[in-house]
Formats: sequence, C-alpha cells, structure tokens
Amino acid sequence: MNYGKYLFELAKKAKEAKKNQKVVEIKEIWLSMTIDVGDLNVKAKQAQKFLSAGNKVKVSIRMRGRQMAHQELGIDVMNKFFELVKDVGTMEKRPLTEGRSIWMMLAPLKA
Repeated sequence: MNYGKYLFELAKKAKEAKKNQKVVEIKEIWLSMTIDVGDLNVKAKQAQKFLSAGNKVKVSIRMRGRQMAHQELGIDVMNKFFELVKDVGTMEKRPLTEGRSIWMMLAPLKA
C-alpha cells in the first residue's frame, strides 16, 4: 500500500466519524423573578422543545434593583420552571447565583 492511498483511507475514516457525531448546542432561556404562570408555561414549552431536540438549556434570571435582596424568590422561580420540564430533562447544574444573575443548566434525558 502506498502513502497516498494510506492518507486517503485516513481522511475517509475521519470524514465518516465526523458525520456520525452529534453537536450539542446550548440554548438560553431568560426568565424574570416576577414572571406570571402563563409566561412561565410558554417558556417551559420552548425549553421542552429544545431538550427533546437533544440540546442543553441554560435558564437565566437577571435581578434588578431591590430584587437582589430577595434572591430566594428567583431560586423558587427556577425550581418551578424545572418542575414543568423535568419529564424531558435533568438538572445538570443547580440554580447558582453569580453577581446579578441566577442561572441553571438543564440537559436532555438519556434515551
């Protein structure tokens, strides 16, 4: 076997491996601490669509002004959101406060 044929076979294997891999995207959903039930349901339905497609979802809340004093309300909103989407996804990272934002990461269920 000559060197050119060997390189061709390597390129062919690499192309086949690349074709079979799945690229996981991270989709982001923004919530508010004062979000109402209907809006929360709409955002949850969108997150379910992302998770069923095999993508990860980052859920974020941006706190403004006096909301910084009541971070536990934001974490409650995150937990309610997770309860709506737990049938199609798992919580990869629990709600975490960083500065003015609270975020958590959801991953699709393994099939």
